[in-house]
Amino acid sequence: MKFGRRSLVYAVFFLICVATGWPQARREPLTPVEIDRLRDAAQVPDERIKLFIAFARTRLNDAETVRSDPKAIERGAQVHDKLQDFNDIYDELNDNIDTFVERKSDLRKSLKLVIEADTEFQAKLRALKTAADAKPSEASQYEFLLNNALDTVDSSIQDHRQLLAEQEEAAKHKKKQEP
Repeated sequence: MKFGRRSLVYAVFFLICVATGWPQARREPLTPVEIDRLRDAAQVPDERIKLFIAFARTRLNDAETVRSDPKAIERGAQVHDKLQDFNDIYDELNDNIDTFVERKSDLRKSLKLVIEADTEFQAKLRALKTAADAKPSEASQYEFLLNNALDTVDSSIQDHRQLLAEQEEAAKHKKKQEP
């Protein structure tokens, strides 16, 4: 009888896991082609950062396109997914910047591009927020992600500017030390 009870416990546990979706598969924000491109640029900070900027820009543009398309089905859910992808890619961009800084990479050129993209992303996210305020029932599906994206980009702009200033200062000192 012990075997039957244990089997019943495992069966119930299995059914609970299946019913709740645990463990849930995490959506990959990047396509296989994008992943391959990042893999090819793994050791080239400037190229890798440019790719992350491009991928984040695409997701944000996709979110705006879906939000403004009157024929889109489940518009709020689609915008939610695009914003989640943007957040994931943008977080990965920041993680890569941190990694390259730890490796003492010169990111001055890339950081200028990142700061330009930050400003662009900030403007697009604010425009999306303004548009979302006009349709609160739809926006409720992605409001949290939108606010999170805005907060992340707002704080990252300052971090990226500070990092650029630090790298430019370090480059000045390095030039002075060279014969």
